Amino acid sequence: VRFEVFECRKAECLLFCHSSWSLSSPTASQVAAADGRPPTMASWADFPTYLEWLPLPNIPWYHLIVEIGLAVWIIKLLFFSKSYRLRQSNEDQLTPEEEDELIAEWTPEPLVPPLEQQEPPPKLRNVTSKPGGHVTVDGKECLNLASINFLGMLDREQITEKTVKSLRKYGVGSCGPRGFYGTIDVHLDLERRISEFMGTEESILYSYGFATISTALPAYAKRSDVIFCDDGVWMPIQKGLLASRSKVYFYKHNDMDDLERVLKLQAAKDAKDPAKAKVTRRFLATEGLFFNYGDICPLPQIVEFKKKYKFRIFLDESLSIGTLGKTGRGVTQHFNVLVTDIDCICGSLEYGFASVGGFATGSLFVINHQRLSAQGYCFSASLPPMLASAAMEGLDILDAKPAVLEELTSKIALVHDSLGGIKGLQLCGDKLSPVLHLRLQKSTGDKVKDRKLLQEITDKALDDGVAIVQSKYLDDEELYLPPPSIRLSVNISLSEKELKKAASVIRSAAEDVLSR
Repeated sequence: VRFEVFECRKAECLLFCHSSWSLSSPTASQVAAADGRPPTMASWADFPTYLEWLPLPNIPWYHLIVEIGLAVWIIKLLFFSKSYRLRQSNEDQLTPEEEDELIAEWTPEPLVPPLEQQEPPPKLRNVTSKPGGHVTVDGKECLNLASINFLGMLDREQITEKTVKSLRKYGVGSCGPRGFYGTIDVHLDLERRISEFMGTEESILYSYGFATISTALPAYAKRSDVIFCDDGVWMPIQKGLLASRSKVYFYKHNDMDDLERVLKLQAAKDAKDPAKAKVTRRFLATEGLFFNYGDICPLPQIVEFKKKYKFRIFLDESLSIGTLGKTGRGVTQHFNVLVTDIDCICGSLEYGFASVGGFATGSLFVINHQRLSAQGYCFSASLPPMLASAAMEGLDILDAKPAVLEELTSKIALVHDSLGGIKGLQLCGDKLSPVLHLRLQKSTGDKVKDRKLLQEITDKALDDGVAIVQSKYLDDEELYLPPPSIRLSVNISLSEKELKKAASVIRSAAEDVLSR
């Protein structure tokens, strides 16, 4: 039926052409049609007249054009298009003899570089106790300045009791991602608790701290977007940049003049191509308290630039939550910056709250997007309920006893004063930062030798009863490799006397090694 209608409409088009171009006298068929009688088909010249006599509706000309085009396309698709089949040419196939010859000639590359071209493998230490203020390493009890346990939550019995109670109720694991029966009531309670703590609308919980910023960032930033980033950020942010596939502009560590330089460069590019600028999203990624350097980002200036140059801020507060600010709300509270000025705040539960996992918090619109787009949330088993209970108890302790922050600040200052002025070493880190770095004042010019010297200092300190650790980096993976250092982590579980003793041991070990 459709084919017949199409043919009739096609004939109507021909009739239009005939009636427009024909200047000859009317035929007998035309005369018969005018009298109301059925026209006769004496020749093809009578065909348009015959179609005119048929009771067809008045069809617009553009309908005919579209329908003719569709008909041609369907015919071409059905009868003339080549279907795709995966074929292998016989010319590409190798004979068994050729395969054997290629296999015999192939020499595999080593999985790792030759030993003479790399550092000696690290010596693994065996920890056989709770890594609190004191830790047993290789059978020796030591003062612990290696584990990141700023507020001493690992040593609090009420967190242990809360965790054991949750373990008895929920079991060990969640056995599924959040979207597939992995959401348990304690997860929702912790997300609400984090939002209350940070003063935001919504929060989302991740089961692994590293995966928080590294998957939250690429949930928004895509290939056509632009990201401005401090070149001193730690590995989770670097992996997030890589996963986003965005164009990344690095600025020098905490250098706001250099940040404005790259912002102006992007603004100039946008001015040259306004159409592209309208669809290009701009982000800035940085840490609140830098893990690799121990200093604080100048957040107020970054917020000023945000309002001037129009970009979104992703702030990683993994170390600054529970550390900075009057009540431990992080670098936003430290600088009295509104949390609404930050588009997405990411944090970790692994450093200040004796647990595992991370979180992102912000506006409802921004955070809910991650529930369907952040791979670390969608495809990972959810946080074990007992660890969510531990983190929630840690938040309650911090809210109930904000004086622990003053105690932490005073002990950080004590360590700063005790480790300052060591000959050959430079103490790096803000006076409010519980993460400090000891670096060589003058490098030997060989990275391997520098690390060997620092490792000798850590080994000697461990022999004398103080556990410290040398910073480890993936040299081939780091975008901007930090200089070698010994990383120290201050925690309030150690008394002032013990901190002074630890500082004295470190000073003695450094002077002994560097004086050789």
